[in-house]
Amino acid sequence: MKILKVNESNQTKVIDEIVQSLSRGELIIFPTETTYGAGVDATNQAAVNKLLSYKTRREGKPLSIAVPDINLAEQYVEINETARKFYATFLPGPFTIISESKHKTAQGVESEFGTLGVRIPAYQLDLDFLKAFGKPVTATSANAASKPSPYSIEDLFKNLSEKQKSLIDLVIDAGELPRNKPSTIIDTTLSAPVELRQGDLAVEGVARIEDREVDFISESEQETKDIAKRLLLKNWKKIKTTGLIVGLDGELGVGKTVFTKGIAEFLQVKDTITSPTYNYVNEYDFVRHEVAGKFYHFDVWKVGTKEELERLDFYKILKPHHVIVIEWWQKISGFVSDLEVGLLEVRLSENDKGQRELRVRQK
Repeated sequence: MKILKVNESNQTKVIDEIVQSLSRGELIIFPTETTYGAGVDATNQAAVNKLLSYKTRREGKPLSIAVPDINLAEQYVEINETARKFYATFLPGPFTIISESKHKTAQGVESEFGTLGVRIPAYQLDLDFLKAFGKPVTATSANAASKPSPYSIEDLFKNLSEKQKSLIDLVIDAGELPRNKPSTIIDTTLSAPVELRQGDLAVEGVARIEDREVDFISESEQETKDIAKRLLLKNWKKIKTTGLIVGLDGELGVGKTVFTKGIAEFLQVKDTITSPTYNYVNEYDFVRHEVAGKFYHFDVWKVGTKEELERLDFYKILKPHHVIVIEWWQKISGFVSDLEVGLLEVRLSENDKGQRELRVRQK
């Protein structure tokens, strides 16, 4: 491992060292306007594999890329009108803008949804080495999984294993960084932009997936499925620790079963999903990221009492690694309000534009 302390007099030399290191497929630690980041050539599969070994336990989380400008970004993502407005308003800056990927990066960089986050950092050293390198570099914080964001190299090393330290080739030490939050993440691939994570800077007029109540707009069955997948990813930890109930309400034909199919796709259920109207519940196995579990799909239209719910063995299946989707949720919601389990309540409706509106409450 080579450590370079950067200052105003040696930046040209440091940039040369960074470019050479990235060109060799090496892993670098570098300062940003948020925290210290971990970077490799995002188009080099061996380098990305090395970074994934360093980060560990990501369970499908994408890496995102850093580029010096929108011109290079357009080589790797489809920038729609919504994304272009965010680029013009907030970049360079502490924002990650998610767009549809052109699938030109190494495997493991883009998300499982075929999307890719892009950063244009507001940190001159980063802009300079990115421009000199001419290719995207992974944009992920340098901390190990579940460890605090690193604002100094000393902080970082305190929380790394010896194995992780051995994977680092070059460290650019800019001293103690201001304690800013990680970047705000905006997904622009849905009909309306969605904030997946809020950093120091908030954006007005976007749905925030972290809010207890959030509204989504869907213009197609596929988009309804995509929203379901994003909500399940956000609640993946709850699925593993307590299990998750997804309560669905809405009139016939508004997309409850479509939303359920999106959940099944996220869980990588291999069976065909059909409505359990006549047998009350369908049961499926799933395996996702080495987590094996059960997926239950209930239709409780004809269920009116807690005793009837008990006869369906409902309370016995509330456990970790189980996902329970319930259509006509309001009919039985009063029977499960005090249970120690993750809960998503989703009300689907159609607006006067023919779009699906999804109002989500999260416990």
